[in-house]
Amino acid sequence: MTHLIPLMRREWLQHRFAWMLLVLVPLALAVVALSLGQVELEQDIVARTPDDLAAMLALMSFVATTSIIFLLVWLTSLFITVTLARRDHADRSIEFWLSLPTGHAESLAAPLLVHLLLVPAAAVVLGLLGGGAISLLVVTRFVGPGEWLALPWGSMLAATLSLAGRIVAGLPLATLWLSPLILLAVLSNAFFKRWGLPVLAVGLGLGSAVLQYVFGQPLLAEALGRLARGAGLALAGASRQGVVMNAQSDVIQSLQALPGWAATDFLAALRDAASPAFAAALAVSAALFMALVWWRQRGAAIAG
Repeated sequence: MTHLIPLMRREWLQHRFAWMLLVLVPLALAVVALSLGQVELEQDIVARTPDDLAAMLALMSFVATTSIIFLLVWLTSLFITVTLARRDHADRSIEFWLSLPTGHAESLAAPLLVHLLLVPAAAVVLGLLGGGAISLLVVTRFVGPGEWLALPWGSMLAATLSLAGRIVAGLPLATLWLSPLILLAVLSNAFFKRWGLPVLAVGLGLGSAVLQYVFGQPLLAEALGRLARGAGLALAGASRQGVVMNAQSDVIQSLQALPGWAATDFLAALRDAASPAFAAALAVSAALFMALVWWRQRGAAIAG
């Protein structure tokens, strides 16, 4: 842990400006669009009482803002992660890192931890804070500032925090489900440089097609689908249940039901992880990580 913290700080110093832009630019665009643009709501929603309309608009603002910020940052972090193996070799900074008392495993694990877990989790928190500002703007525009202040903030905060907590808690599981694909992309980029992702995409696509249509064995396609499905359900929907939020539903009851749904859904995600498919994903990921460590060791020996 003593060595991991400086390595994590390095990631912050190197990418902080881009991360801040990923959060601030969408929020600024949303503020401009909602302030100057024309926004219309369905008639059955507008027909609600001011209290219900304000609560519905506020919750939608929190959910939409948090989801968009999280997805933007998470997808960007995935692309950054793919290039991690080659980063220290391109500018020969690996020679500097070799002079520090850090092993190759730590040098790989620290940026993976930052980009795949810590930064997306921070994006959820920042998206939630931004959602508060967006909700004020939306509710004020359609109902009035007094209705925003009069919102049932106890239920609202419990609902939004539970949704954010559900994403953050499910993020490690989703990352572990996808870790074979992520680490395979990193390893492919390590060997094939800028052609790493195209080579991987073509290889997986052709491999799936050949196995399925030539040999009649859709094993690879099913494995890829299982990983993607497991990652998606790890973030939300593992319980196969939901909280209804439509023009006929009671908004306050929906808000009060969200914390219970989040807890039930996360427990279902944990049960899904107790499966041979998840164990196989972890085993493959461990092997790929060891291969990355070996590749880095070999490159360091050449650089030295």
